[in-house]
Amino acid sequence: MTLDALTLASTLQTAGRHPALPFRVALADGRPLDMHRLLRVLPGKRLVGEAELEGRRVLAKLFVGRRSEKHWRQERAGLEALVLAGVPTPTLLVATPMAGGGHALLTDFLEPAESLAECWARVAGRAAGDTEALSLLEPALTLVGRLHAAGLVQDDLHLGNFLLHDGRLWVIDGDAVRVVSRPQRLPMADACANLAVLLAQLPGEWEGQLAALLPAYQAGAGEVSPDLADLHEQIARVRAWRLRDFLAKTVRDCTLFAVEQSVTRFCAVLRQDAEALAPLLAAPDRAISAGRPLKDGGTCTVASVLIDERMLLIKRYNLKGLRHALGRLWRPSRAWHSWREGHRLQFLGIPTPAPLALLEERCGPLRRRAWLVCEYCPGPNLLAHLSPEHAPPAAEARAILHLFESMHRQRISHGDLKATNLLWDAGRVLLIDLDGVIQHRLPVAHARAWQRDRARLLRNWPAASVLRRWLDDHLPAA
Repeated sequence: MTLDALTLASTLQTAGRHPALPFRVALADGRPLDMHRLLRVLPGKRLVGEAELEGRRVLAKLFVGRRSEKHWRQERAGLEALVLAGVPTPTLLVATPMAGGGHALLTDFLEPAESLAECWARVAGRAAGDTEALSLLEPALTLVGRLHAAGLVQDDLHLGNFLLHDGRLWVIDGDAVRVVSRPQRLPMADACANLAVLLAQLPGEWEGQLAALLPAYQAGAGEVSPDLADLHEQIARVRAWRLRDFLAKTVRDCTLFAVEQSVTRFCAVLRQDAEALAPLLAAPDRAISAGRPLKDGGTCTVASVLIDERMLLIKRYNLKGLRHALGRLWRPSRAWHSWREGHRLQFLGIPTPAPLALLEERCGPLRRRAWLVCEYCPGPNLLAHLSPEHAPPAAEARAILHLFESMHRQRISHGDLKATNLLWDAGRVLLIDLDGVIQHRLPVAHARAWQRDRARLLRNWPAASVLRRWLDDHLPAA
């Protein structure tokens, strides 16, 4: 595509998630802005990407929705507030309406740059309190403290809104910066609630490291710090909200998931995998027939399939007969439940093969057969991998304890904890067959379910075996 013709805001508003690139828009003063690469698209509302203005490389945010002016003004005001507070943020170059509608905001393009989320991904699996992981978090906590000392909050506080560039951490996304009490310090209740939004995104084990994390926050906030009990309470509240919000997204069309629904079928797939999985989802039974069969039972059929040199697992939940079919009509399918719980476990950092797609046959609101597509794990199950006559090797022991401590902390039960539902793979123990997984609200309900899970796991090995005794001694108590 050439850049001869100008693109209007109205065209971008209806272009969906993948506007054709490159394109050119005109600023209010007539200067052309050439967009070369998109970094983020909120369909019908906003486009963010790498652009060029008069030969200069810039980060361009184009506000094209019905409320474009409001969000454009918020973004500009937020960036200006960050500058006044002495918080590093990319320099604002241009904030102007566009010719033909919409608004543009241009800042310096920081390169090379890496988001703190990308940095964190490399160390996220390390033990809570790890020195390198702590050194990544501390500058971000100090910047949050400086925001609060200036009477500001960042309403979309996550690791992706911090950029590491030229050895320095920068805050981005001025649209989410809100002035609460400038020039006075943020009230402690507001500061605690805002800080909890960031801390709640760390693995649960890090909550025991608050005492090590707070000095970095105090360095920016001026030696003031929220009460630890209040902070723990706010973190729990934010974690619960984030989980509910994420699970709702798994079955609706959004940035992360592509969802299609008709009278005859419902399909949800990770958006990044939608194109690759489209042929499989169009004919899942054909894919199963062409794959390697792993199980062919009355209630489910399982096969591994190769898609674009990537091994996947597809599981079809069958209907055994008329009575079984009638019993499943009104209830969410077992595939639906496994899809939801797989994403719950992944969100909580509990190892399980990544769920990639869910497909249900529908007749209006009534459900029939269903399919679930996941990553394939080639590792052996624990029944085959571990010897009853020995305690597990050190790596396996750590992984087993990490899995069950994480599940116990989150009040999660499995419902069918056979050793064949636990796979050893790349230093982790993965939980599979999630049809009966439940996250319990009440401790007493979880205690009963864990007692059953624990007993079922121990029954995999003889009562007098070394492995069973080791598990009985080291698993969370019933």
